[in-house]
Amino acid sequence: MDNIKEAKLFFGSCQEFRKNKFERINPYTNKVVSTVPICDSSDAKKALQVAKEAFVKNKHTPLHQRILWLEDVANKLEEKKEEFAMMITDEVAKPIHFSRIEASRCSETIKLTALALANMHGETIPTDIMPSGRETLSYFKRVPCGVVVCITPFNFPLNLIAHKVAPALGAGNAVVLKPTPEASTCASMLAELFINSPFAVPDMLSVVYGDADVGSTLVSSEIPRVISFTGSVGVGNIITKNAGIKKISLELGGNAATYIDKEADVKFAALRCSYGAFYNSGQVCISLQRIYVHEDVYEEFANEIALQTKKFKVGNPYDDDTFMGPLINDDAKARAKNWIDSAISQGAKVLTGGEIQDGIFLPTVMADVTDDMNIICEEVFAPIVSLVKVPDYETAISKMNNSPYGLQFSIFTNNLRLAQRFIDDSESGGVVINEIPTLRFDVQPYGGVKLSGIGREGPKYALEEFSEIKSISIY
Repeated sequence: MDNIKEAKLFFGSCQEFRKNKFERINPYTNKVVSTVPICDSSDAKKALQVAKEAFVKNKHTPLHQRILWLEDVANKLEEKKEEFAMMITDEVAKPIHFSRIEASRCSETIKLTALALANMHGETIPTDIMPSGRETLSYFKRVPCGVVVCITPFNFPLNLIAHKVAPALGAGNAVVLKPTPEASTCASMLAELFINSPFAVPDMLSVVYGDADVGSTLVSSEIPRVISFTGSVGVGNIITKNAGIKKISLELGGNAATYIDKEADVKFAALRCSYGAFYNSGQVCISLQRIYVHEDVYEEFANEIALQTKKFKVGNPYDDDTFMGPLINDDAKARAKNWIDSAISQGAKVLTGGEIQDGIFLPTVMADVTDDMNIICEEVFAPIVSLVKVPDYETAISKMNNSPYGLQFSIFTNNLRLAQRFIDDSESGGVVINEIPTLRFDVQPYGGVKLSGIGREGPKYALEEFSEIKSISIY
């Protein structure tokens, strides 16, 4: 029991205790790794009220203090990287190698936010540009929105918090964070770094836990000005309907696709596609799910990606060389198995995987998949990738765009003109050339079109989401 961590409940800078807690069980070991306070709607209301009062009191905090605050948190996180990485693996069973990468990326995201703050400024406006105008000193500046609610998922339980909380606090807002129940202690540990920093602005960050009851209270309240959510389309739809007149930033996942052109480097494409499909057990919003392959290289590519997939070490997430661990829970495994069984019944075939071994759903490559199969129409969020044979680029791009999602697409080709066409033809928030659509750099704008969401993340762009323009004219 001494090794069990405890998520902490914060109302601003004050920690409160609860007798009632739920236990988080590691998906691989099936052992309890952390406990989390059980919260309800009254806790959500209290956190919002604390945030409201803190913002009024602290909204004129100087920029240099906020920058120093972020830099301090980033540096301390880097010092404690191994501790944070181990907590990620404990709570969600992400392989430790990738947990370490996430901890480092989290620190970098916070540093990038501090850098972006130095360039968050307005501009002057020539009000005498038209005959009806007159010369004034006119300009706009960016100001904090007020209270921001951040709701985060399990698949990147540390870095996706940084992508919301760091820009929100950096812009001068007060924040209420509701992290995923699957990784609450990761969030608590990061929140402590913010709250205990010598540069912290008092009471500007609160952390509460829970599911629908707490989330609904946070979203529907009149106090927050911004709701930032990463998660499912279903929940995103509920938030949109219940939030009222607020700024809403939604990252709702996708059905990432790539096209393998006949002029592509097939072996390289297969190597990268196997990585993009099975990284983090396919539990990534931009996990590669659909691969459209030109018929001239289809068989070669299918054989090569199956070969590469079989090389991955699957198993204990605490081993340094493990590439893929378990799915987040048994429901996810059952859902993945249903996807496979349904596709097989409709004529698809398994090239490799398709089974559960020692509690882990093996990385699975499906061939002969058609457009009417559910496995290619919906976001599977599991280690499953589908191959579709196409006669040409036009067919491929039409099929890729024929989806309610549009987060990131990619193409593998050595044809420059085709790559340029693809950039314009893709109905997606991001386009990648000669790499997997799973590629994301934290400094870039990130977000989708259609059901994949509203708004953009990435420090510079999140600062815009979490601030408002105030226009000033001086006569």
